[in-house]
Order: sequence, then C-alpha cells, then structure tokens
Amino acid sequence: MNQAKNRQELLSWINKVSFMAYDMALYLDTHPDDQQAFEFFQKYSQMRRQALSNYAAQFGPLTMDCINTDDHWQWADQPWPWEGGYC
Repeated sequence: MNQAKNRQELLSWINKVSFMAYDMALYLDTHPDDQQAFEFFQKYSQMRRQALSNYAAQFGPLTMDCINTDDHWQWADQPWPWEGGYC
C-alpha cells in the first residue's frame, strides 16, 4: 500500500512540475525576452527531468525519455495495465 501511495504522490508531483514547465514554455513563445520567465522555465524543466528519473528508477519508465536503450527495449518490461501494472 505504501508503494502505491508513493507512486501516486510522485505522479502528482510530475504533473505539477510538468504543468509549470509547459505553461512557461507557452508564455515564452510570446515573451521570449523575459529572462525571469526563462529562468523559471529552466528550474521547473530540471525538476521535471529529476522527477521522471526518480519515477523510472522506482517504477519503470513513464515516458520514452526515461528509457534506457543501451542493451534492449525496456518499455514493455513492466506489467501491462490488465496484468496489474500502471499506464
């Protein structure tokens, strides 16, 4: 049960920092010279990358960006949703 709670908390955090990063990216499309917004974007983009990396280390890759393809395709190594896995 604790692992499921941790998974949900991490997914919630990923959603929050992703929203902030994407929102800043959209803002920067129309305000490319706003240095403070750019720094904010960089901060939340880094936080998103770290959160995705943490999730992948604990539960498997969440996005294609988190897949280690050094020796084989790992995307399908986790259980499918109908096998008790998560999307």
